[in-house]
Amino acid sequence: MAKTIVFMHGAFMTPVCWEHWLPWFEARGYRCSAPAWPGRDRPVEALRAPHPDPELGRLTLGAVVGRFAEAIDALEQKPILIGHSIGGLVARILLGRGAAAAGAAIHSTLSGAVLPISRSYWRSNWAMIGPFADAGTPKALTFEEFQQTFANSLAPEAQRAAFDRYVVPESRRVARDARGDAGRIDFARAHPPLLMTAGTLDRVVPARLSFNSFSRYRQRGSITEFRAFDGRDHMVIVEPGWEEVADFVAHWLEKLGE
Repeated sequence: MAKTIVFMHGAFMTPVCWEHWLPWFEARGYRCSAPAWPGRDRPVEALRAPHPDPELGRLTLGAVVGRFAEAIDALEQKPILIGHSIGGLVARILLGRGAAAAGAAIHSTLSGAVLPISRSYWRSNWAMIGPFADAGTPKALTFEEFQQTFANSLAPEAQRAAFDRYVVPESRRVARDARGDAGRIDFARAHPPLLMTAGTLDRVVPARLSFNSFSRYRQRGSITEFRAFDGRDHMVIVEPGWEEVADFVAHWLEKLGE
């Protein structure tokens, strides 16, 4: 029975975004770890200072997946994966490879096979995946962009606090790779149990698009579940009320016996 959880952060974040979830699940008997993406094992302030960092500009989705695969290989048993945003896509990729016992993809980035027909999606993601920006130049979110896309349900003072604590520059290559072959999911392949969650106020990955991704898995003979949370935007894992999502994930794992 898997009692180890590997948490996977998403774009513009570091493992600090799991600061509430790690002790919460540890108190429930899980062994928890939150590996950093390559180069993300430093404080937020240190990661902001060198922008634009050429090394960050070279970071790929394959390197991110590889880092988590290495962390999983070092464990004695297959873990549970919990990923947010691009971390959710990484969790789904590794789950499809049979690397984990179960997985929860929270507001998961779309795989390359899912067509994002949504104005909100394109407005929120254009600076990362649009063709006119240099793929090798990292993107630093402005506070205004963060307000409008990531934390649109929060009050201004809470938006500022979250921006200052969590947000770092990001590689455009990782986001673009997610839309290509590196981010593709074999939806027809049997996989360990997977939970996908979304938020009705999420503009980065609108709930309708998350449900479209989930729908690809249905009728494939594997346990797959979906839940959309009312009033939640993309920064759900750190915002007030994160416990509701964490509790739902925990109860879902309990039902599986994990």
